[in-house]
Amino acid sequence: MVDEVYDQIKSNIITAKWKPGDKIPSENELCQMFNVSRVSVRSAIQKLRAVGIITTHHGKGSFVSPSINESILNSFIPVMNLSEQEFLDMMEFRETIEFKCIDLAVERAEEKDIQQIGQALQKMIANKDDFVKYSQGDLEFHFAIVRASKNELFLKLMNAVKDAYYYYLEELNRVFGVNEESLQGHIAQYEAIRNKDAGKAKELIAIGMEENRRKIAQLKNHF
Repeated sequence: MVDEVYDQIKSNIITAKWKPGDKIPSENELCQMFNVSRVSVRSAIQKLRAVGIITTHHGKGSFVSPSINESILNSFIPVMNLSEQEFLDMMEFRETIEFKCIDLAVERAEEKDIQQIGQALQKMIANKDDFVKYSQGDLEFHFAIVRASKNELFLKLMNAVKDAYYYYLEELNRVFGVNEESLQGHIAQYEAIRNKDAGKAKELIAIGMEENRRKIAQLKNHF
């Protein structure tokens, strides 16, 4: 649990959700945010202080070190285990298969299908502070869209690449963190499909993929 809290805080700093000099949430807030004990939070904060990322001022709280240097931050950034080419391959796959499934889902989805997409979205919202559970909800969200297409061959194809697809989602969420843009993008996708606007749903996914492609390229260049 300590490592999970440590990784989540790291992710928030790497993605600049918490910038140098920012006060991070209190111990109680972190306990609620990550659903862990105070002992786990304190241990994670202690590890972060040891590497110079967090500073604590008695009576004021803990802050992202305002003097965090680039060499420390470089060692702090996790390695992306998904290559840029693997990401591009998945992007092409999604543009070919998933985009067509959106077209079909808009035409064929029944109310129960829309509800299943919404349930997966609620799982994502409920687990926005846990990238693993969020990624599981993310996978369910996109699979629910494929099911709504009513094309059994597409569903079998997605099941055949399920492990690779989940790995792709989890790596992105692990390294870049679950941010508000991702969450709002999925909410907007759900609304677009519910309103039978396939073009808007595909546009939103394309925007998200392009932003992730840019981040991956920056991360590779960083090293």
